[in-house]
Amino acid sequence: MVNLAAVYSREIDGQILTLSASGWTYRYTFVLYDRETESLWYHLPGENGLTGISGFYADRRLPELESLVARWNQWKELHADTGVLKYP
Repeated sequence: MVNLAAVYSREIDGQILTLSASGWTYRYTFVLYDRETESLWYHLPGENGLTGISGFYADRRLPELESLVARWNQWKELHADTGVLKYP
């Protein structure tokens, strides 16, 4: 079984943000913040992506990216040419 997972872009206005847990939760969901501006980010119900809920990027959006969660054998069945990087 392959499941979808929420993964969000960290790029806004040409800048890559460093997202981290803020320590806050709202409706059992983590509120994230970006280290660059300390804006708070949350996935609003019915919206696609993360929305800035306070700070410099308030009312801006980080789009959701297409992604999935799969076991290695499932992934390999879907993408037979995939390889693995081996750390020395």
